[in-house]
Amino acid sequence: MSGGEIDRPRIEGAVREILAAIGEDPYRDVLRETPERVAEAYAYLFGGLHEDPDEYLDTSFAGDFGDPVMLRDVPVASLCEHHLLPFVGKAHVGYVPDGRVVGLSEVVRVVEGYARRPQIQERLTAQVADSLHGALGSRGSIVVIEAEHTCMTMRGAEKPGTITVTSAARGVYAEDAALRAEFLAHVSGR
Repeated sequence: MSGGEIDRPRIEGAVREILAAIGEDPYRDVLRETPERVAEAYAYLFGGLHEDPDEYLDTSFAGDFGDPVMLRDVPVASLCEHHLLPFVGKAHVGYVPDGRVVGLSEVVRVVEGYARRPQIQERLTAQVADSLHGALGSRGSIVVIEAEHTCMTMRGAEKPGTITVTSAARGVYAEDAALRAEFLAHVSGR
């Protein structure tokens, strides 16, 4: 197995150990295939560890583009690195092209690529903003993520419905309050 793959047999063994540690029989009929299912799920959920989401921005299109581009309500799901429990919500992403644009689905793939790894929302927000500003070479980028964290709703504070909001602005979005306000008005004007 190379360093870029998920070690599914190791995950399966660990899940059997967890099931036994909580007092379950990992070989009970209903649980027998759970380790394999978890390994399959983790291979998908953590697949972003073995890719470079910035590569989605390699193909762009030249033109006289300079007006802001925005994607609102992009579904985002990740696993918090503290408890390996999901956080789920929406990302709002914008950038100001510097003569080049990228396909809209590629922006979504950047969000997904960074989300599919053990993550914290603050880092995820910054990584997407940095990617759209640096790797794409835009004049500026802005990202707002709103998410509910099950590590806080199912355990800990146990406050379902609490939404965490993070934001990151780069380039002209960091420098121009009016441009930033325009983006935020679009996000809140649902």
